[in-house]
Amino acid sequence: MSRIGKHPVPIPAGVEAKVEGTTVSVKGPKGELTRTFSDLLVLEQEENLITVKIPRTPGTEDLTHEEFKQTKSYKAANAMQGLTRTLIANMVEGVSKGFAKRLELTGVGYRAALKGKDLDLSLGYSHPILYVCPDNITFEVPDNTHIVVNGIAKEQVGQVAAEIRAKRPPEPYKGKGIHYEGEHIRRKLGKAAK
Repeated sequence: MSRIGKHPVPIPAGVEAKVEGTTVSVKGPKGELTRTFSDLLVLEQEENLITVKIPRTPGTEDLTHEEFKQTKSYKAANAMQGLTRTLIANMVEGVSKGFAKRLELTGVGYRAALKGKDLDLSLGYSHPILYVCPDNITFEVPDNTHIVVNGIAKEQVGQVAAEIRAKRPPEPYKGKGIHYEGEHIRRKLGKAAK
């Protein structure tokens, strides 16, 4: 039974939310997001709260609550309830505060710089790598070994950060590469240790 899914999502001041069937639109100071969710659930908006509920399907009206919980329709909807509630909460947080992922570059000559809106990376290859900035994402480079990926959609921010990290993942011997800030890299001993 989903416990997170039962809690309503509060809409803070300065954020407008609109629920039409299974589509939720959220508008705030940082931008606007729209998403359509599963039709197994019912989304209700009351003043400044959005609630995700599991509806009774046709033919289950005469069942007790415990019997209804054993049906396939309830189990499928219950699996989606917590996810849906969390995705709506992330949309609200994204348009009000935004999300950020921080990356660090470790290695001699490894550098990052902004080229317009895009990211210019020197990662020890024979050529520089230009990462084109997607829509709704902004890059910050506080110094040449740190990158901050900002955006309003949590999934997109994580995806872009993962794509940048994949350009040169950290290796286990010297720890060179791109890694998330605070990420622990498991190190291996080299030949000298044997």
